[in-house]
Amino acid sequence: MISKEELLECSVANFTTFGSKRFTMDELAQNLGISKKTIYKYYSSKEDLVVASVELLVENFNANVNTIIQNHQDPMVCIIEIYKTGFEYLKHFKPSFVFGLKKYYPKANKVFDGFRNTIVNTTIYGLLEKAQQTGIIIKTVDLDLFCELYFHRFEEIAFKNNKLFDIYSNDELLNHFVIYNLKGISAQNYSNDYFLKVS
Repeated sequence: MISKEELLECSVANFTTFGSKRFTMDELAQNLGISKKTIYKYYSSKEDLVVASVELLVENFNANVNTIIQNHQDPMVCIIEIYKTGFEYLKHFKPSFVFGLKKYYPKANKVFDGFRNTIVNTTIYGLLEKAQQTGIIIKTVDLDLFCELYFHRFEEIAFKNNKLFDIYSNDELLNHFVIYNLKGISAQNYSNDYFLKVS
C-alpha cells in the first residue's frame, strides 16, 4: 500500500513537470501502480491534492529559507541565497503549472500567491530593511519601490516566460535579476563574495 507521503511527492513531481490541469488522476494512478480509488482515500478531489502539493512545495522552500537565514549573518547574502534556491525550484517548473493553478484551482492558487507575497513583502523586505539599518544599503533607497521594481517584476517575468530558464544559466539569471540590482543600492564600503565574482 502506498503511503500518503509517497503519493504527494509523486503528485508534486508530475504537477510541476506537466501542469496541474494537464496531468490527470488516471495518469497519477497509473504511474504509482494503484487505482484511483486509493488516491481518493487520501484526497477527496483533485483540487485537494493540488492544494496539498502546493503546500508541500511551500513548506519545503520555507524550510530552505529558514536554513539560509540561520546560516548567514549578512542580509544581502541571505537574499541572494534565497533567490539562488528559488531559481533551482523554478528550473523544474513548467509555466502551465502556475497558470493551471490560477485558472483551475483557486484554493491552491491562493496558497501559492500567499507564499509569493510573504517571500517578497515579509522575508525579502525584512532583510533589505536590516541591510539598510546596518549601513549596507544606501539610506536614501526607497525599499518599497525597489521591491516593486525588481522583485515583484521578476516574478511576473519568470512565471510568464519560463524560456528564460532554458536560454540562460541560473548564475546568469541570479546576476542580472538580483546581484547587479543589490550591488547598485549598496554602500561603497560594502561587498560580499557574490559581488566580488561579478566585479
